Amino acid sequence: MSVQENITESTISVRDLEGLGPLPLVIEPQTPIDWRRCFSDIRAVIDAQLESVGGVLLRGFNVEQESDFQDFAKAFGHELLSYDYASTPRSKVEGKVYTSTEYPAHQVIPLHNEQAYTLNWPMRIWFCSLKVAEEGGETPIADSRQIYNLIEPDVRNRFEQRKLMYVRNYGNGLDLPWQKAFSTDSKADVERFCQQNEIEFEWKGDGELRTRQVCQATARHPRTGESVWFNQAHLFHVSNLQAHVRETLISIVGEDNLPRNVYYGDGSAIDEKDLDHVRRVMDDCEVRFLWQKGDIMMLDNMLVAHARGTFKGDRKVVVAMAEPNR
Repeated sequence: MSVQENITESTISVRDLEGLGPLPLVIEPQTPIDWRRCFSDIRAVIDAQLESVGGVLLRGFNVEQESDFQDFAKAFGHELLSYDYASTPRSKVEGKVYTSTEYPAHQVIPLHNEQAYTLNWPMRIWFCSLKVAEEGGETPIADSRQIYNLIEPDVRNRFEQRKLMYVRNYGNGLDLPWQKAFSTDSKADVERFCQQNEIEFEWKGDGELRTRQVCQATARHPRTGESVWFNQAHLFHVSNLQAHVRETLISIVGEDNLPRNVYYGDGSAIDEKDLDHVRRVMDDCEVRFLWQKGDIMMLDNMLVAHARGTFKGDRKVVVAMAEPNR
């Protein structure tokens, strides 16, 4: 019996998104209705299906404000999380609802799982489209289990066995200042956070901060037991920069002072051919669809990676997170 047949009240319908397969599963109201009036049915589908398909798209519930989106995310019973130890610029817009990464419209943000560059990450992440771009602006997604399975075994084994060391240099006009990344002006607070989260830190001669943290390359989902590709090596590595930008940065600041880079856990270099392979696999797994105004997408952050395409015109997608993994 399907999930839809198990819904006691026919307030919603469930379907695949045309031509895209099971990810994301689409939930829609049978007739125009506020999500609150059918939340029990929505929750029943999500509880039954999210950890199977990895992500759902709620469409047609007419969510128009950040506060309404926040209420929806909080309705699942977990306190929403702050963006601690941030790696990209974003702004708080309502409670613990944030803008999506504030990179220029011409810039692609590659597929990644939220905060997979740390040992602490949210299990749930929500996105809400409040303003649809004139062109583009998708939030592509991909199944992290599929990515794991398609990575060549020898590449996957190297990453799994050796783990990853993320190196970050904050500020100096090249990346987030440490005050923004850690949401504090206190060096003591930064040091305390780093000590609590197994992050090595160093205050450099110019007063700026360098951190190093060894993290997982893959992970096992705590409830499904499935293995997932779960890191941001392809995004943090200097090879993710355009060649001329990379050369210029290294010539100015040196490799040790790049805003961000990643190595194997022992500090040795990652073969760029391996990272190219990872990027190709991710591209092959990508699922892309256009936002509609008021759409909400809910992902299991370990099972599904997300990205951002280029766009034209104004675009507003906001984000909330919950349920820390530890």
